[in-house]
Amino acid sequence: MTDTTGKLLLIDDDTELSGMLSAFLELQGFTVSTAASGEDGVSIIQTLQPDLIILDVMLPGINGFDVLKRLRETGDTPVIMLTARGDEPDRIHGLKEGADDYLSKPFSPLELAMRIKGILKRAGRNAEPTTTDLELGPINLSVVRCQLTVNNAAVSLTAAEMHVLEHLLRHPDEVLSRARLTELALNRPIEAYDRSIDTLVSKLRKKLAAAGIEKECIRSLRGHGYVLDSETLAGDC
Repeated sequence: MTDTTGKLLLIDDDTELSGMLSAFLELQGFTVSTAASGEDGVSIIQTLQPDLIILDVMLPGINGFDVLKRLRETGDTPVIMLTARGDEPDRIHGLKEGADDYLSKPFSPLELAMRIKGILKRAGRNAEPTTTDLELGPINLSVVRCQLTVNNAAVSLTAAEMHVLEHLLRHPDEVLSRARLTELALNRPIEAYDRSIDTLVSKLRKKLAAAGIEKECIRSLRGHGYVLDSETLAGDC
């Protein structure tokens, strides 16, 4: 490939794995920079401004969760977390801190590449704009610009939160199952005991409430999924 698909930063202290992943991802068209510690990764981000960060949880010094927290204090660059520990608490903790996706080691480099491409495409990076603004009541979401406003005030969202809200806005008053939302918003099939969507919806509810939407507009239907209630939003205009 001659055209680059995007700039990636891989933060992992496993230099052998980093070398292998870098070589593979560069064959996929990406430009890849690496860091072997959380401190180095944080300093590189300031100058590199990557399109996406691949972040290992178990790092020397500050761990991956601490790096992610720092990243989310200053920006919304998409993050895929890597871990040797695939248990649910780690996954939920990462999503709560703002991760966009999660891969447990060992994993297929091709799967990582496909997830990266899916996230960058949904985030509007390296892709032609194909959607218009989505508006319902006081909510206005620009998918192309990755911007949310509520009552004309900007609200910060991670890429994963934005994609969940996008698909709820595209299907108001329609029940979307957790499995369907996982496929649409996270670009992967739902896994056993997967609470990723529940965590993201919980965060969206809190941010919408903080922005002035007093009534809960994203309703859960036990055993069925989630629905965005247009009547509730109309009442908040």
